[in-house]
Amino acid sequence: MEEKIGARILEYFGSNMDSYLSSLLEHIILSVLALLLACLIGISFGYLAIKNNKKERMIVTGFQVLRIIPSLAILILLIPIMGTGTEPALIALVLLAVPPVLMNTITGLKEVPDFMLETASGVGMTQRQVLWNVKFPLALPLILTGIKTAFLEIIASATLASKIGAGGLGDIIFTGLGLNRTDLLLIGGISVAMLSVSGGLLLEVFDRVIL
Repeated sequence: MEEKIGARILEYFGSNMDSYLSSLLEHIILSVLALLLACLIGISFGYLAIKNNKKERMIVTGFQVLRIIPSLAILILLIPIMGTGTEPALIALVLLAVPPVLMNTITGLKEVPDFMLETASGVGMTQRQVLWNVKFPLALPLILTGIKTAFLEIIASATLASKIGAGGLGDIIFTGLGLNRTDLLLIGGISVAMLSVSGGLLLEVFDRVIL
């Protein structure tokens, strides 16, 4: 049985390599775009929450509530508004990924020691300089941790994008489910797992380089 599955996997790659690489590229592009947008939104709103404490609860609660809704449910809800394809899938993934980036940004900025801020102000730094030269550099390790968490969630959840025609490795997995083909399930599942591990390692290297 194992030999048969192995032979099918080799046969698949022998005749469908272009299709596989296309699905892999679609998955990567969708995941990276979702991560970039999530970072932009999460870090921006994290800073806004710290700058105005009255808005913090509203911002945090709003994004956390959105996160409770399953990605597939968001995809289905967006279909009547945006139709099918990449855009609704991108929105669903961004909503999923913003909370860890947002929460870690808020925590990281809050944990900057007061004496560091006082010292920075004492040497004549403006508020903008304190923000970019003190607050964000010290908060960066926690922010990067949130980004790593978000990216792993995005890669795993992006498999659902194929349900609405956005492509990606989910096409292989759902085809395998529909045809009851273990080889396709293994190809899709292992590819997603390897992509998650590779993404985590790349972010870890980036983390070590800039910190």
